[in-house]
Amino acid sequence: MLDPELQDRASSSAEEGDARPWAGSPTRPALRRCIRVEPEVFAAEHWSRRPLLSTAAELGGTFTDLLDLAAVDELLSTRGLRTPFLRIAKDGAVVDAKRFTSPQGAGAEVADQVSSDAVLRLFADGSTVVLQGLHRLWPPVIEFAGQLAADLGHPTQVNAYITPPSSRGFSPHYDVHDVFVLQVAGEKHWTIHEPVLTDPLRTHPWTDRADEVAAAAQRPPVIDAVLRPGDALYLPRGYLHSAVALGEISAHLTVGVHSVTRWGAVESALDQVRTLAAEDPALRGSLPLGVDLADPSTTAEDVAAVLSGLQRWLGEVDPAAVADALRARTWAQVRPAPVSPLAQSSAIAALAVDTVLQVRPLLRLQLRDPDGDRVALVAGRRTHDLPASTHPALAALFAAGELKVGDLPGLDAADQLTLARRLVTEAIAVVPDATAGAPAATAGHDGGRGDTGGA
Repeated sequence: MLDPELQDRASSSAEEGDARPWAGSPTRPALRRCIRVEPEVFAAEHWSRRPLLSTAAELGGTFTDLLDLAAVDELLSTRGLRTPFLRIAKDGAVVDAKRFTSPQGAGAEVADQVSSDAVLRLFADGSTVVLQGLHRLWPPVIEFAGQLAADLGHPTQVNAYITPPSSRGFSPHYDVHDVFVLQVAGEKHWTIHEPVLTDPLRTHPWTDRADEVAAAAQRPPVIDAVLRPGDALYLPRGYLHSAVALGEISAHLTVGVHSVTRWGAVESALDQVRTLAAEDPALRGSLPLGVDLADPSTTAEDVAAVLSGLQRWLGEVDPAAVADALRARTWAQVRPAPVSPLAQSSAIAALAVDTVLQVRPLLRLQLRDPDGDRVALVAGRRTHDLPASTHPALAALFAAGELKVGDLPGLDAADQLTLARRLVTEAIAVVPDATAGAPAATAGHDGGRGDTGGA
């Protein structure tokens, strides 16, 4: 159950007006699968503030479409899994990977492949199996994690924890990112305690506060509950947690949310200061010959000059540049929907004016204003330089989500095809119905090789 004092404090915080505005699409399908309240309520009362427990009855479904025990067995036995995509732990300690990896026969001599029989022995002995990076391995999880990242506006990762009956994989600890726990199979008893450090950063691992964590874990919990299939638990970073599987194999997905924080903006601002200050001759000067660094008084004047100079340069930092650096750092961590290289390559060769283009799902895009005869298109972690004449067509495509090539405004047919080829080649747009081996374009379609318009 949830501690009433925690409820009161969070409600008071929202009433004081410090809740962040909720932006973006109102649908948020992946987030809605994980929370029993409306997204706006979650944003105001729970996000980065307090835990939220949601039962399968309240959510109206399960998570077996994302992963089930049969899928776990498939990953461990027939998919050629390698470390670090698998980790094994017992009684709070990580098992040496050499105990469950080996070369897997002729033509597969890679030494860090998972040995399914070794995993069996360890699991039967009470070890927890951790499948890491499922957002890169398992198609249903890839799709879900990408959509949840879009719903939240923050990058996500997904691990699965499979625990034998009556076993605990990890001792009480906290994470430096928010998590959603989605119970897939079996039952697991979770105990949640107040943070010993609010909003920890990645430079604040729980092991640096192990004694504080152990002491806090002895206090009354804020949540003491058994998660059953279809239940979900949200934990802000810093909340202490531990879990014990009950009478059967337990499996849950842990979605780690790598929150974009104000500290990220601090780091981006300091990067800007470092770049600007490097142009200051006064800050590049050498210290006196024979300086005694063991005596702080000998460098006091130089240090004071440096701090004064940095303060001056901090005032020169452009907030827009900091925001753009924060965007770039975040977008580099999120992955749009995968593309099918062979099918899309065939589609490029067959492009025609009646071909439908679709903006690549979950791709983060920013179309900037034209600058002279060029326009910049930021797509994920890359920036593309295009003719300014393509701006109306790009804006229309991104607003609609999909358009026929021949409906791209402001361009003639040749330039429409040229832009379409560029967009599909750069994986900014896809041809949704493409299949590998589609027939090549006819000569009348320029064979997909024109350069008209410079796109």
